[in-house]
Amino acid sequence: MNRIILVLLIIISFISNAQTVNEPKNNPEEWSKPYEPFRIAGNLYYVGTYDLASYLIVTDKGNILINTGLAGSLSMIKNNIKKLGFNYKDIKILTLTQAHFDHMGAMADIKKETGAKLYVDEKDAEELKSGGKSDYELGKYGVTFKPVNPDYLLKNNAKIKLGNTTLTLLHHPGHTKGSCSFLFETKDKNQTYKVLIANLPSIIIDDKKFSEVKTYQTIQKDYGDTFKAMKNVNFDIWVASHGSQFGLHSKRKAGDAYNPKLFADKEVYFQKLEKLEADYQEKVKQDSPEK
Repeated sequence: MNRIILVLLIIISFISNAQTVNEPKNNPEEWSKPYEPFRIAGNLYYVGTYDLASYLIVTDKGNILINTGLAGSLSMIKNNIKKLGFNYKDIKILTLTQAHFDHMGAMADIKKETGAKLYVDEKDAEELKSGGKSDYELGKYGVTFKPVNPDYLLKNNAKIKLGNTTLTLLHHPGHTKGSCSFLFETKDKNQTYKVLIANLPSIIIDDKKFSEVKTYQTIQKDYGDTFKAMKNVNFDIWVASHGSQFGLHSKRKAGDAYNPKLFADKEVYFQKLEKLEADYQEKVKQDSPEK
């Protein structure tokens, strides 16, 4: 092959690969700040950064990882899993609560390195495959992550089974088209807990009405349905996609003893939903005809 052509191809390949990740430069410091991993309850562990939550569920047939934080979070997640005494390569299943760069930036790399299968809400499949370019809001700003192809597309109430653990996917759209939460049971020697990993339905559009979001025409209905559904979930303890959303740092300090009941504050969950639903109703009013 002509040397000049070869060099050009290498340059084009480099540019193409570089363009697959375009995270905002002004992300909150807490998103990439390291955080001590810990056991939440039973076989559920926190392995994320200070604020971007990643969850490891350890089973007798391998492990499940939910969310991966930013692209640069990969080494922190690996180190956190190792600190807890588990093997990074034992991850057999990957999944996520929403197809945004701050929750799945390292997903493609982890999938490649571990060979794990990726299970996603079917409504977020397009965003994963496009690397975020097709997202109704962040896509217009060119915010992207490494594209990744899902292995399994799931609907509401679908089951993800691995060894002695079964997750139920709860379709909670709005924040993204395929935002979802997860529900499962875990136990320690004293008690069984029904755990909710919640994707809280915050609204990310502020410069337009719901009716003006042409690439997501069911957005208003989806948010409304999600608030109804999330208020009816039955659980004992809960966590969320961000540590700040469930008060992680006020509940627990580094080195604290294992205590699942720290995360049993259901009243805070409903207070969060109430505040977010008020924001939603204000946005709905923007589309209401003036009286």
